[in-house]
Amino acid sequence: MLNLNFKNSGRGYLEISFSWFFAVLVGIMILSLAIFAVTKLIKVGQTAQDVKVGKEIGILLNPLETSFEVGKTTSLSLPVETRIFNKCSNNGIFGKQSFQISQMSLNKWTQTDLNVSFVNKYVFSNGFVEGKKFYLFSKPFDMPFKIADLIFITSVNDEYCFVNPPEEISDELLALNQGNLLVNNCSDKSIRVCFGGGNCDISVNYNLNYVTKGSQKFYFEGDALMYAAVFSDKEVYECQLKRLMQRGEQLSLLYKNKAAFVVWTGCKSNLDLLGLSNLQKSFVNSLGLASISRLADEIKEKNDVAECKLW
Repeated sequence: MLNLNFKNSGRGYLEISFSWFFAVLVGIMILSLAIFAVTKLIKVGQTAQDVKVGKEIGILLNPLETSFEVGKTTSLSLPVETRIFNKCSNNGIFGKQSFQISQMSLNKWTQTDLNVSFVNKYVFSNGFVEGKKFYLFSKPFDMPFKIADLIFITSVNDEYCFVNPPEEISDELLALNQGNLLVNNCSDKSIRVCFGGGNCDISVNYNLNYVTKGSQKFYFEGDALMYAAVFSDKEVYECQLKRLMQRGEQLSLLYKNKAAFVVWTGCKSNLDLLGLSNLQKSFVNSLGLASISRLADEIKEKNDVAECKLW
């Protein structure tokens, strides 16, 4: 009897242990599935939020586009640390401007391959800018007619100090009243932008029309592209320039057709718009800006005094 009771007790003990083991195993499986589902929901939700922010940036850019010859500025504030990746492509007739957004969530940066793209935006910045607040301002770009509005994005964390800029640049920056753009009154954390030499992070040479950052040179024509060179990395700058020339090429052909039309009304036009279009089509990098600018200036002078102006 003693042995039988012992066996019964042993069997009961094993049955209870297995029941507990099975219950724990099922519980772990259910908990794992729940965590997986929640993680997926969070990831999907965060991806949707990243795309939403990208679209909101595109909407925010619209009021900055203006036909007036003045700079305009606005800001974008977000609840969490955010990285805005500036992606540029030259594919297609006009190329493409894209944004990819990454936000801090649970002490990690979200990752998504989804881009929000536009064919009519030209945004200059570093490869990505990071922070909770961003400043945006714009300037029109003409060569010789208006091609597009250039938009510059910087983070409130990046403070640019312009040292001894020309008076018109100084006046414009002060009028913008943008918190991270200083004139001469630099702080220790400032990214110093020097005009005419000095110990600076960025140097602007107005005589030869180029901006220097380390060993890299960014060639420019006009103040709009000077700002673009200051606030951009090399890859973004050159890609957006190519897109601007792609757009300029198409506009040149449109004005050429318009010139042919106004001849019928008795207005003569001797603007070399086909030559301008060909230069824009063959544009490779910022080194080619000078020749395009010279021809554009000639065309502008002739158009300004023409009886029937094309623009």
